[in-house]
Amino acid sequence: MRKLNRMRLGIFLAVGSLHVALLLLIAFDVEIIAGPAPSPLIVMKLTDLEELPPEPPKPQEERHTTSDPVAQNMVETDELPPEEPVAPRASQGEAYLPMHKVSVPPAFSEKEILQALVYPPIALRSGNEGMVVLELFISSAGRVQSIRIMKEEPPGKGFGEAALKAFQGRTCTPAQANGVPVAVRYRYPVRFTIK
Repeated sequence: MRKLNRMRLGIFLAVGSLHVALLLLIAFDVEIIAGPAPSPLIVMKLTDLEELPPEPPKPQEERHTTSDPVAQNMVETDELPPEEPVAPRASQGEAYLPMHKVSVPPAFSEKEILQALVYPPIALRSGNEGMVVLELFISSAGRVQSIRIMKEEPPGKGFGEAALKAFQGRTCTPAQANGVPVAVRYRYPVRFTIK
């Protein structure tokens, strides 16, 4: 009987020590105690696009063939392309504020814009979708004074011109800075998708 009690006690101690070891492994994460040192915080500076230096011009690649049958008909002309519009001055001598100085952005009626947008026929025939980023110069009265195409992807499919026409002469709720209507430079993305 004494031998049986010693064996039970040995088994009890062995099982008890296994339980204690498992609890220690579960309760304490060894990697947290001896893990690598945390990396230092990275500080990022937010900049306006006009603050960045201009990108160097990319070399033009010559394309001998194209998969777009509509783009194969080229028309040559002696006319020069129109110059980039210079940012106009707002009425009453005030300057257009960048978006980071505005507390309430201008608000357009998206329904009216969607009705005015016309999908470019050349892109529709070739099944292309695209995106355009416009820079709108909006007066303190909420009228779009000038528009500049900042980005057009893919270029040459008519997306930029279609977006530009949809915003010409458009009015909106003006931007505000501290509760006062102000003239603003506003970047507006327009995405073209085929349904």
